[in-house]
Amino acid sequence: MPTRNPFTNPDTRSAVEGPFAREEVVLANRNHGIALEMLRHDVTPAGLHYLLNHFDIPYVSEADAAAWTLSIGGTVERSISIPLAEIKALPAVTQRVTLECAGNGRGLFEPRWPSMPWMREAVGTAEWTGTPLRAVLDRAGLKPETIDISFHGIDSGFDKSNEHEYGRSLKPDLARDENVLLVWAMNGQPLLPQHGFPLRMIVPGWYGMASVKWLNRIEARATPYQGYQQVGTYHFRQKEGEQGTPITTMRVKSLMVPPGIPDWYSRKRLVEKGPVTIYGRAWSGGGTAIARVEVSINGVWRDAELDPPAGRFAWRGWRLAWDATPGGYDIACRATDVAGNTQPTEAIYDRGGFGNNSLHSIEVFVR
Repeated sequence: MPTRNPFTNPDTRSAVEGPFAREEVVLANRNHGIALEMLRHDVTPAGLHYLLNHFDIPYVSEADAAAWTLSIGGTVERSISIPLAEIKALPAVTQRVTLECAGNGRGLFEPRWPSMPWMREAVGTAEWTGTPLRAVLDRAGLKPETIDISFHGIDSGFDKSNEHEYGRSLKPDLARDENVLLVWAMNGQPLLPQHGFPLRMIVPGWYGMASVKWLNRIEARATPYQGYQQVGTYHFRQKEGEQGTPITTMRVKSLMVPPGIPDWYSRKRLVEKGPVTIYGRAWSGGGTAIARVEVSINGVWRDAELDPPAGRFAWRGWRLAWDATPGGYDIACRATDVAGNTQPTEAIYDRGGFGNNSLHSIEVFVR
């Protein structure tokens, strides 16, 4: 028999410690992170790119996609509806962009907020093909009173007893930035269903929640957008009830490819003695470049060698040569960007589990 009805009763979640709940495991089975060994790829294969969908993946047939339109209304000079084919006919660009989920690392917090229990793998880099969003905004013409622009997908559901379609907003200046894209292809192929087929947004430099999938409606507004995904979540908050700070651009971060081979259950690593190269990726938000990556081997920090930049909004590769001798080691990495931001040793605690950019460390044994 059914128990608590989540559609009519207030959400009763609170911060927890200890084993992951059944609901968290179900969310983890629906969504997935990158396999860290795939950090060796400059561009993440589409099927290995991290995935987070709040609600069901909408079913969009080829016929639906052929008839897809994007409507633009609100405080505009002309309310318009643009067929997808017409959007694809606009001048196209392909941009390499790293996306990370704002909740990446939530499962490492103690106490943690019960939600998608990310560890460190909610990140990926793809080559996104589309047209600048401003091309369609300019067709509609934003009126002077426009202070916010909301973007809506066709996916919908409940969160904390709030029924809503997934929606987010951007200020007009950012929405009209040449790097914000309406996208229909990923790594040279049509978007996969789980990645927003047939049309989505990409907001480079921001956490992934801003890049709305299955996009079919844009609303220019004279007042701030108050959708649940804009104001009810995706804020940095230390305690319940506070307004908090909206989450925007990604924090500086680095991850490493686990060296050697794994133990199946613990994921601890075994390498053979001798020369070992440790590889990884580093990135920061808002198009801020990576200036330095360091690697700690049992507490001794060394500078890694940086690969050439791969694009303003793409992660940067790095590597370190290590002469491994038998024993046990804790290996960690930290990145610093050109603005002087460095990964902290310990995460800044967040009630919702957002923005964890603490050091990535791996336990390694040398045979």
